[in-house]
This record gives sequence, C-alpha cells and structure tokens, in this order.
Amino acid sequence: MWSELTKAIAHLNIPADWIGIRAVKETASIHFVRDGLPKSNGKYLTTGAMLEVMVNGCLGYAATNSLSLPSLQTASQIAYKQALAASEWWIYKFNENTRPKVVGEYNSPFVEPFDAISPGEINDLLIRVCQKLKINDKIVQTTARINTSEKETWFVSSNGSEVYQKILSLGNHFGAIAQDGAIVQPRTNNGTEANSYQGGWELLKQDHLWSQVEKVSEQALELLTAPECPDTRTNLVLAPDQMMLQIHESVGHPLEIDRILGDERNYAGGSFVTKEDFGQLKYGSSLMNITFDPTVKGEFASYGFDDTGAVATKEYVIKEGILQRGLGSLESQSRADLPGVACARASSWNRPAIDRMANLNLEPGNATFDEMISGIEQGVYMESNRSWSIDDRRYKFQFGCEYAKLIENGKLTKTIRNPNYRATTPEFWHSLIQVGNADNWQMYGTPFCGKGEPNQAIWVGHGSPFCVFANVEVFGGG
Repeated sequence: MWSELTKAIAHLNIPADWIGIRAVKETASIHFVRDGLPKSNGKYLTTGAMLEVMVNGCLGYAATNSLSLPSLQTASQIAYKQALAASEWWIYKFNENTRPKVVGEYNSPFVEPFDAISPGEINDLLIRVCQKLKINDKIVQTTARINTSEKETWFVSSNGSEVYQKILSLGNHFGAIAQDGAIVQPRTNNGTEANSYQGGWELLKQDHLWSQVEKVSEQALELLTAPECPDTRTNLVLAPDQMMLQIHESVGHPLEIDRILGDERNYAGGSFVTKEDFGQLKYGSSLMNITFDPTVKGEFASYGFDDTGAVATKEYVIKEGILQRGLGSLESQSRADLPGVACARASSWNRPAIDRMANLNLEPGNATFDEMISGIEQGVYMESNRSWSIDDRRYKFQFGCEYAKLIENGKLTKTIRNPNYRATTPEFWHSLIQVGNADNWQMYGTPFCGKGEPNQAIWVGHGSPFCVFANVEVFGGG
C-alpha cells in the first residue's frame, strides 16, 4: 500500500499548496441471534481513499474506491476544483501548520485474531447465550450479537507525513425482554452495545460471561414485580455504564468546537457553551475531572493519530470543574483560537474527518462503592441506559435506565423499575458530590455516535467510576 500512495503523492498533477491521501481497508462482521435462531451472519470488506487538498488556504475533498493512480489523480482534481472554488468565499484561511508533517504507527492490542474462530463457533456461542437467558416463560425474547472490525489506515501527505494504524475491535451484546401482562421490561449487559472494546476474541473469553448472562435474565424477571421508581428529588448514584451515556451527551457533544462555531446547527445541533467560556466556565463541581484520552489501552476509540495525522495525547478538557479545552481538530482550533485535541475522525474512507469524540473519561476520585452507599440516607441507584433525550444545545436532558434500587439508611434495598432522571447540564454536574476510586472505574463504548452530513456513525469510548449526585429529580415511567 505504501508504494502506491507515495508514488501517487509524487505524481499527482495539481497546483495545490498541500495534498493528503488517507486510504482505509476495513473488514467487519456481524453475527446476530434472536430467540436461539441465527438472523444475521454477514461480513464485508471496504477499501478506498479520501483525497484532501489545500488551495489558497481552503480545503477540498474527494473520495475514490480505487487506489489506482488514474483514480487518485481524478479524485485529486475534483478536490482541487472544490478548494479553488471555495477560496473565493473563505471565512478562514488555513496553512500547512494545519497539516504538519507526522510519521508514526499505532496497533491496537489483541491476543486472538478474528480468523481464529469460525462463524459456526460464533453462532453456537450466541445460541447458547440465548438459551441460557431463557430461564422462564415470562422471558419473551432473547438476543445476542457480536460485531467485529479490523481496520487499517494509511495516511501520506505532500509534506512528508507517513502514518499507519491497525485497529481491531469487538462488541458483544445480549439481552432479555420479560413480560407479564401489560408490564414489559428489558435487561441487557450494561446497555445496548456498551461492551465494545479494542482487542480480539480474547474479549469474549471472560470468566464472568455466563454469570453475567444469568444475572441479566434474573433481573429482567425481577423487574416485572418491582414497584415503579418514585417521583422525588433525592441523591442519585449512577453506575459506570450509565455514566458513559451521561458523559457522552452532556459533556462530549457540547464541547465539540465545530458545534460551538455553528457548523452542525442545522443537523446535530449547537451547544450552550460559547468560545468565551473556555478557561472561565465552572462546568461542574471541583470533583469533575474529564480527560480526552485516546491512549488508554483497549478502550474502544484509542488511536495514535487522528485522521489528519495529529498526534493523540491525553488532555484535560475539564479540570476540577473548570472548562479547559474543546473537542476540536487542528482546523477548528485555528478557526476558534481555542485549545483542542487530536479528534479529526472519519467513519470510513468516503467521509472527510470532522470534530468527534474519542475516549472521553471521568477520572477516578477516592471513594469506595460501599462508602458511597453507606453515606446516603435516602437515594436511588441506577444502572444501564435505556433511553435518552437531550435538547440540541445539550442543556436540558432526561435519561432512563434499565435497573434501579432504592437506597435507604445506607443500604441498597428494593428493586424499582422504569427509573428516570432529569436536569440541566450545569445543574447536574454541579451536584456531583462523590466520585468512585480507581478500583470501581470501568470503561465502555458505543459504535453509534452519529453526526455530520452525510451522516457518520463513529465509535467512542467512555470510562468512569460510580458517582453520587445530590438533589436530582428522579421519576418513574408508569
């Protein structure tokens, strides 16, 4: 691949100030079983390249599914014409500092490659999961799914960049739906597709897999006879699998600099955060420490370089509650004159890179889970996201969870169903009063973060400990 791309860069016949080629090869599979019956067994391969050129301070793009020199030349000419036309109407002029030279390599960790297990063995495992979930006739549906991806990316540029990255990722999901008359309750392993990580088949060979399957089915039945979540204001304890959604929606999206600049307002929305807030805004309590960190081993959105070649580093976006920097690529940083991160990411070869979350994590505090619960006289504990709703400025929200328990006199007591909570983003994060320690920090991921026109569904990771929030409005869904 390197020889074709470096040869192409040397031979592209366009008078551009800078040229970049990002070639991608991805092999992915999906295996899905419902009620013990295989429903999907698919595998696909996609290969292509995105040409990016800079002309008179403007960027133009064109993609091709052929890596031949004539195809790359044609795409570069299209991109050049786009950039040249846009240069008459530029709102900000870029230069080569926006695309600095970088050379390097990143390989995600894995033990067992994906060809080590046959599709038949995968189906057998998923069928067995569904069978183990079906512990009672009131379990009316069982599902199990495994998604895999092996993705290679090559990035070269006219100013000498050469970056290679290989990422293996696997997501597994299983769940049960229980029904008793009009009462219907779902339960999954930490929420839909939340168990998504970088690695190989070893991610499935965990000692706790079958105990987790048993727990999911038992809790689905338990919810059928549980009382509704009360409508009240109280202390709220969130498990890490729900903190994933909380961080994603109320921290990640509002801090994307392109949204703050208005680029996504007609589709994904804007943000309540302004350019003037950076370095000033007290986003949450002093216990709130959020990092952008694509360097975490095995987390779903880890990488060494973003899709424009910017070097990935761990950065605090919120430190001790104060907003520090945005989720903005090199060009967004230039446009907004704000500090950002290496977050220019594209979902595939046929999409240009835009500002995206990667791994966005809440750093651990010093409380144990037992200390949190024992210090609460009245409260509610919630796990696993079930529903979400948040306005297009990422300000007002309400989220629902699959499973909850009352906290009474320092102990977890009754199971309750249909738990929900709502707040505004600043109100909620200012109510953070305890953050769990490193022992109860857990990471999860999702492949479903959508943004951009045309749409780009991309994978992100979020890690967090258990957390306690004071005086939060909770309510039931009956």
